[in-house]
Amino acid sequence: MTSPSSAPTVWIHADESCLGNQFKGRANPGGAGGLMETWIDGDWIARDFWLSEPDTTNNRMAIWSAIAGLTSLRRRAPVHFVSDSQYLVKGASEWMPGWKRRGWKRKAGPIENLDLWKKLDRVLEPLDVTWHWVRGHDGHARNEYVNDLAVHAAKEQDSSSGLVPSGFVEWLNEQREKRERYLDFMEFVEPDMG
Repeated sequence: MTSPSSAPTVWIHADESCLGNQFKGRANPGGAGGLMETWIDGDWIARDFWLSEPDTTNNRMAIWSAIAGLTSLRRRAPVHFVSDSQYLVKGASEWMPGWKRRGWKRKAGPIENLDLWKKLDRVLEPLDVTWHWVRGHDGHARNEYVNDLAVHAAKEQDSSSGLVPSGFVEWLNEQREKRERYLDFMEFVEPDMG
């Protein structure tokens, strides 16, 4: 197996969607979508994934986006995981270590979505993941793309059943042609998350 330090870095951009949150007493279908990219020899190798649940929450789907993306890795590599969910990013990078030290307990009561946090913890065990938060719906092309994947998954209640060839470049070109968006976006440049 390739050691993480010699393997190319993997970037995972993920988002979640939950339809009908404003309605009480009915199912809220949800979806999660992700774009997995690896920069190899000056070009992106890109794959997409998405999944859905018939009755869920945004927070559950955010955690599922991480679980699905990280379990799709075929080799150990440094990973940058990018999401607009502060719940996921803070949960994975700040809160989870404290919960584990306290026996999966929280000072202010039970941990919501504990089943998924524990599952994510097991997935993260052998990995080197750096978490990044981006503001949602703020013109971040990759975040907008994975939002579209998540909304589609929620509406259609379907799954990619693993990684599939990415439609990001086609989506980006369509956004440029039809909506004149992302004209200055440099898709062939490796991201700099500062």
